[in-house]
Amino acid sequence: MSQERFDAIVVGAGPSGNAAAYTMAKAGLNVLQLERGEYPGSKNVQGAILYADALERLIPDFRDDAPLERHVIEQRLWMMDDASHTGMHYRSEVFNEDKPNRYTIIRAQFDRWFSRRVRDAGTTLLCETTVTELLRDGNGRVIGVRTDRHGGTLLADVVVLAEGVNGVTGHRAGLREMPKPKDVALAVKEMHFLPQETIDARFGLRGDEGVVIEAMGTITKGMTGTAFLYTNKESISIGIGCLVDDFAKTGQTPYGLLDAFKAHPSVAPLIAGAEVKEYAAHLIPEGGFDAMPALSGDGWLMVGDAAHLVNAVHREGSNLAMTSGRLAGETIVLLKRTREPCTAANLAAYRRAMDDSFVLKDMKKYRKIPHLLHANRQLLNLYPRLLSQAAETWFRVDGTDKLTKERQILRSLRNARGWRGLLGDAFKLARAWR
Repeated sequence: MSQERFDAIVVGAGPSGNAAAYTMAKAGLNVLQLERGEYPGSKNVQGAILYADALERLIPDFRDDAPLERHVIEQRLWMMDDASHTGMHYRSEVFNEDKPNRYTIIRAQFDRWFSRRVRDAGTTLLCETTVTELLRDGNGRVIGVRTDRHGGTLLADVVVLAEGVNGVTGHRAGLREMPKPKDVALAVKEMHFLPQETIDARFGLRGDEGVVIEAMGTITKGMTGTAFLYTNKESISIGIGCLVDDFAKTGQTPYGLLDAFKAHPSVAPLIAGAEVKEYAAHLIPEGGFDAMPALSGDGWLMVGDAAHLVNAVHREGSNLAMTSGRLAGETIVLLKRTREPCTAANLAAYRRAMDDSFVLKDMKKYRKIPHLLHANRQLLNLYPRLLSQAAETWFRVDGTDKLTKERQILRSLRNARGWRGLLGDAFKLARAWR
């Protein structure tokens, strides 16, 4: 193996690495994929959201045998204070379509299925293999990797780094910095098991219909972060995450936040009586566009979480990962077909393809949001309380006339933030959202 030269080496077997390897192998390239875990998905126990469009562009018939849990027909958005939530939700029968748009999945099962498809396409997979460094020629061009296996020097025309948020290989090679605490969230997740009929009754579901709840507010104790709840067939995925920098400054613990979220009056009835069987913690890149490293260079490309490709505003990650992997694979395939070398100039076509895709268009659109939330903690702490107080005042029928209630609500807003502060916050949010 160490004497064979590959067309491409892919480091990592998550969604982005699988997408890149699958794209290249389907086109006939000789691809080697390296994975640290015992098998792809071995380190993932949590549930997740799968965005069908990104996978369908790779594997049109994925619905035939992929381990899908439920298709999402309802999205709930909650703004929470300590005792209540104010929310909006969208539920549509249209999402009960022949080819649904979103699914809940369990990552360990899905990653193993995806990897099987990648191997069926012709990729060679080596598990329990850690890349220790990138190999370079005399001109500095990446020409392969060194691994922890005996005789583990592997050569390739190009290396695709899909190694996840920590990106140790890329860091050691000087291709990216280690993630800063302010740019990475630490999320903790649990799987709560319930009978399918119980989940259906509590969420108003039938068959394989599913619900996603995303929540923010005082549940993060003034820190920048969000919580979520997904319905699977016979389990509920629930979790919460905040920036690592905030955990360090406040002394709050991830499991403490999760316990409080589960005990919240709006959440506790949904998971009552469940059996908790799985717990996991993982890092999520949330620094946005300004935290992204270079996406390509001489003999290498970077995809997925390693490239900080997560849309934190819409909680999207797997679709960005698979799309970046596919575009990286397509770039390499085109160069191989035209017999062009994988130089920095030629691989820059990957960045141009990313610029034209929804991935970087969305990342650019929300590039100011992380900075806004870091500098304006009242958006996640004060405003949920004010919104709840206003709703309670408005909906409580106590003999007070409605005009007086309106004045009470406006007075509470003015006293809490001032008109100038309220207008300033609205202006800053509008600017960052554009």
